[in-house]
Amino acid sequence: MIDAVRTALSSAIANAAPPIPEFPDTESRIAYLRWLGAMSTRLRRKKADFTTRKEFLQTVWYEARRAGLEVSLVLGLIQVESNFRKFAVSNVGARGYMQVMPFWVRTLGDGDAGKLFHMQTNLRFGCVILRHYLDRENGNLFLALGRYNGSRGQAAYPNAVLGAQKAWEYKLQ
Repeated sequence: MIDAVRTALSSAIANAAPPIPEFPDTESRIAYLRWLGAMSTRLRRKKADFTTRKEFLQTVWYEARRAGLEVSLVLGLIQVESNFRKFAVSNVGARGYMQVMPFWVRTLGDGDAGKLFHMQTNLRFGCVILRHYLDRENGNLFLALGRYNGSRGQAAYPNAVLGAQKAWEYKLQ
């Protein structure tokens, strides 16, 4: 597990720019752009600057899909964990949008926990970690979310994330 996760995370640490999504066809690109517009409107109160909002959503979309996660789930988790604050730090030291614990950087990276405030690094770590927990729990999202939060078996955190996810669901029109 550690080698696979390390490989998945290494390129995010080195990247300075948000990933550019690629699409197999025009229809897929149009669907993405519609999603981006809808989510940008929903996120405006948390991130006023359009460019910042666009880069954030573009990166969340890319990293969630890369990890095989629903984008709405990742946005719900971010809402619960940091309320979309890039520099959030919890009382136990978790950092960034997805509140990644610094031990992950010491275990899988170069030990520089400050990199968890880099948008793509934080989102890549968070998505890969959640995917790992989903795999470990055989697809049980409730238990995986509990592991992510350190509250496995307790309902409050998974219910909060799943509730927040509903605000980020997008249906093609």
